[in-house]
Amino acid sequence: MLEKLPHAVGEALSGLRAGLEKTAYHATFAAVPEGIALTSPAFADGQAIPARFTADGAGSAPPLAWAGLPEGTRSLVLLVEDADSPTPEPLVHLIAPDLDPAAGRLTEGATGAETGRNSFLKQGWLPPDPPCGHGPHRYVFQAYALSVALALTEAPGRGALIDAMAGRVLTKGCLTGTYARP
Repeated sequence: MLEKLPHAVGEALSGLRAGLEKTAYHATFAAVPEGIALTSPAFADGQAIPARFTADGAGSAPPLAWAGLPEGTRSLVLLVEDADSPTPEPLVHLIAPDLDPAAGRLTEGATGAETGRNSFLKQGWLPPDPPCGHGPHRYVFQAYALSVALALTEAPGRGALIDAMAGRVLTKGCLTGTYARP
């Protein structure tokens, strides 16, 4: 959808960015210790996300793997946010509120059995789709090990997810991928 914005509009908005400090990882859960190694065979931390995982390609979710979960982990939450969206808060690309921690990975296209609502109010993966001319965007893939499985009655949005996680996060980890349109 954002690829339809004219390049000049993207450039005009280039100074407007939500900010890394507003992601859940750096704001709400800043005090939670890091310990999860979150990786992807598709891209390295800080490197470009291949176009096939974006709105310019097939748009499937990239494969992910995690390790280093502490004893007592009962559930794993995955939250993906665009720290550079031209919005007041980071754009949510995925909420996976109850992944099996023992699985250790998600294959390409997988997002878990249940997903929350992304910023377009739809369940599932929202592929990266930055405005043309806006510059590189950082997509922060965040993993949280929880002491309990969340008892959510419906597909949560970001606020409901964060409220449900409060006091239950044992450790966290993140992987940042970038994507930009020319």
